[in-house]
Amino acid sequence: MKSYIAKLSVLAALVVLGTSFLGISAYAEGEENNDGANGFATSISISPVNKVLQLSANSVYDDKFSVSNNGGTDMNFEVYASPYSYTYSEAQDSYQLGFSRENTYTQITRWITFKDASGNYVKKATYTAKPGDAVEVEYRITTPESIPAGGQYAVLFAHTLSGSSANGIKTEASPGLVIYGRAEGETVIKSAISNLNIVDKTMVDGEEKRLISGSAKVKNEGNVDFTASGKLKVSGIFNIAYYETPANSTKARISVIPESELEVKDVWENTPYFGLFNVSWTVTAGGSEETFSKMVLIMPVPIIVLIIILLTIIIIWIIMVIRKRKERRAKFKF
Repeated sequence: MKSYIAKLSVLAALVVLGTSFLGISAYAEGEENNDGANGFATSISISPVNKVLQLSANSVYDDKFSVSNNGGTDMNFEVYASPYSYTYSEAQDSYQLGFSRENTYTQITRWITFKDASGNYVKKATYTAKPGDAVEVEYRITTPESIPAGGQYAVLFAHTLSGSSANGIKTEASPGLVIYGRAEGETVIKSAISNLNIVDKTMVDGEEKRLISGSAKVKNEGNVDFTASGKLKVSGIFNIAYYETPANSTKARISVIPESELEVKDVWENTPYFGLFNVSWTVTAGGSEETFSKMVLIMPVPIIVLIIILLTIIIIWIIMVIRKRKERRAKFKF
């Protein structure tokens, strides 16, 4: 009987280990997550959301954008320009987007004015939009006789003026149009890629989940913005392809402006419940490329406990068999 139980234990252990190490998928069931289903609707929107401009010294550039009132009442809003930059946060050990820090690359903020109702160009202008209407806002960029080479970055905000909703809650919103300006002169594109990592645990909406992901930090050491992108590739032991970051993916693609270091990341959202995988993570930024590879084992705690129990049984069985053989040999000696 003991021999029969031991054989079953060995067979069960081989099945569990074999399934894991061959990379056979066993997906956990769960509810589908509809992103944005519970989001808050805004009453104001701006179009377009970004603009790329070539800038020269001592020049004037006129352009416009549209602000729409998506609410049910009249809306007053003001437009103004703010610096578009990042600052380092020691608390979060990362760069955080801000709209107040001025540097060499945000001087364009001083050159932007908006056309008001009187036809004058001012630093701030106020508009009114009726429900369902879209208001065109004209703005002007007047560059001085000397401008620094490289990038110039600003965000044009359309900020709703204080109002109250039906339940008396004060409501405000500030959608923005990001200006990516490139001035004439020497262009320096230089990136530094660091902290490449592949993990099997990822924070999603504040909850840690067993998902394979790749991440890296990309620092802009030049004077113009560039795009950083990452490609996550996951395959089984026998090179069976499971996942590869889509070429048109936007989640693993970021724009990095000068004097900032941002994280580029991709997550395999359909990571199986258990399996053994070959994972590679490649990051391309500013003409540089770095790759990091790693073997990742995904296994839930209950299966780990089961394997430990089975291995323990096997070890005990082997010890018992060895002891019995020794006892038999000792008897035959006499």
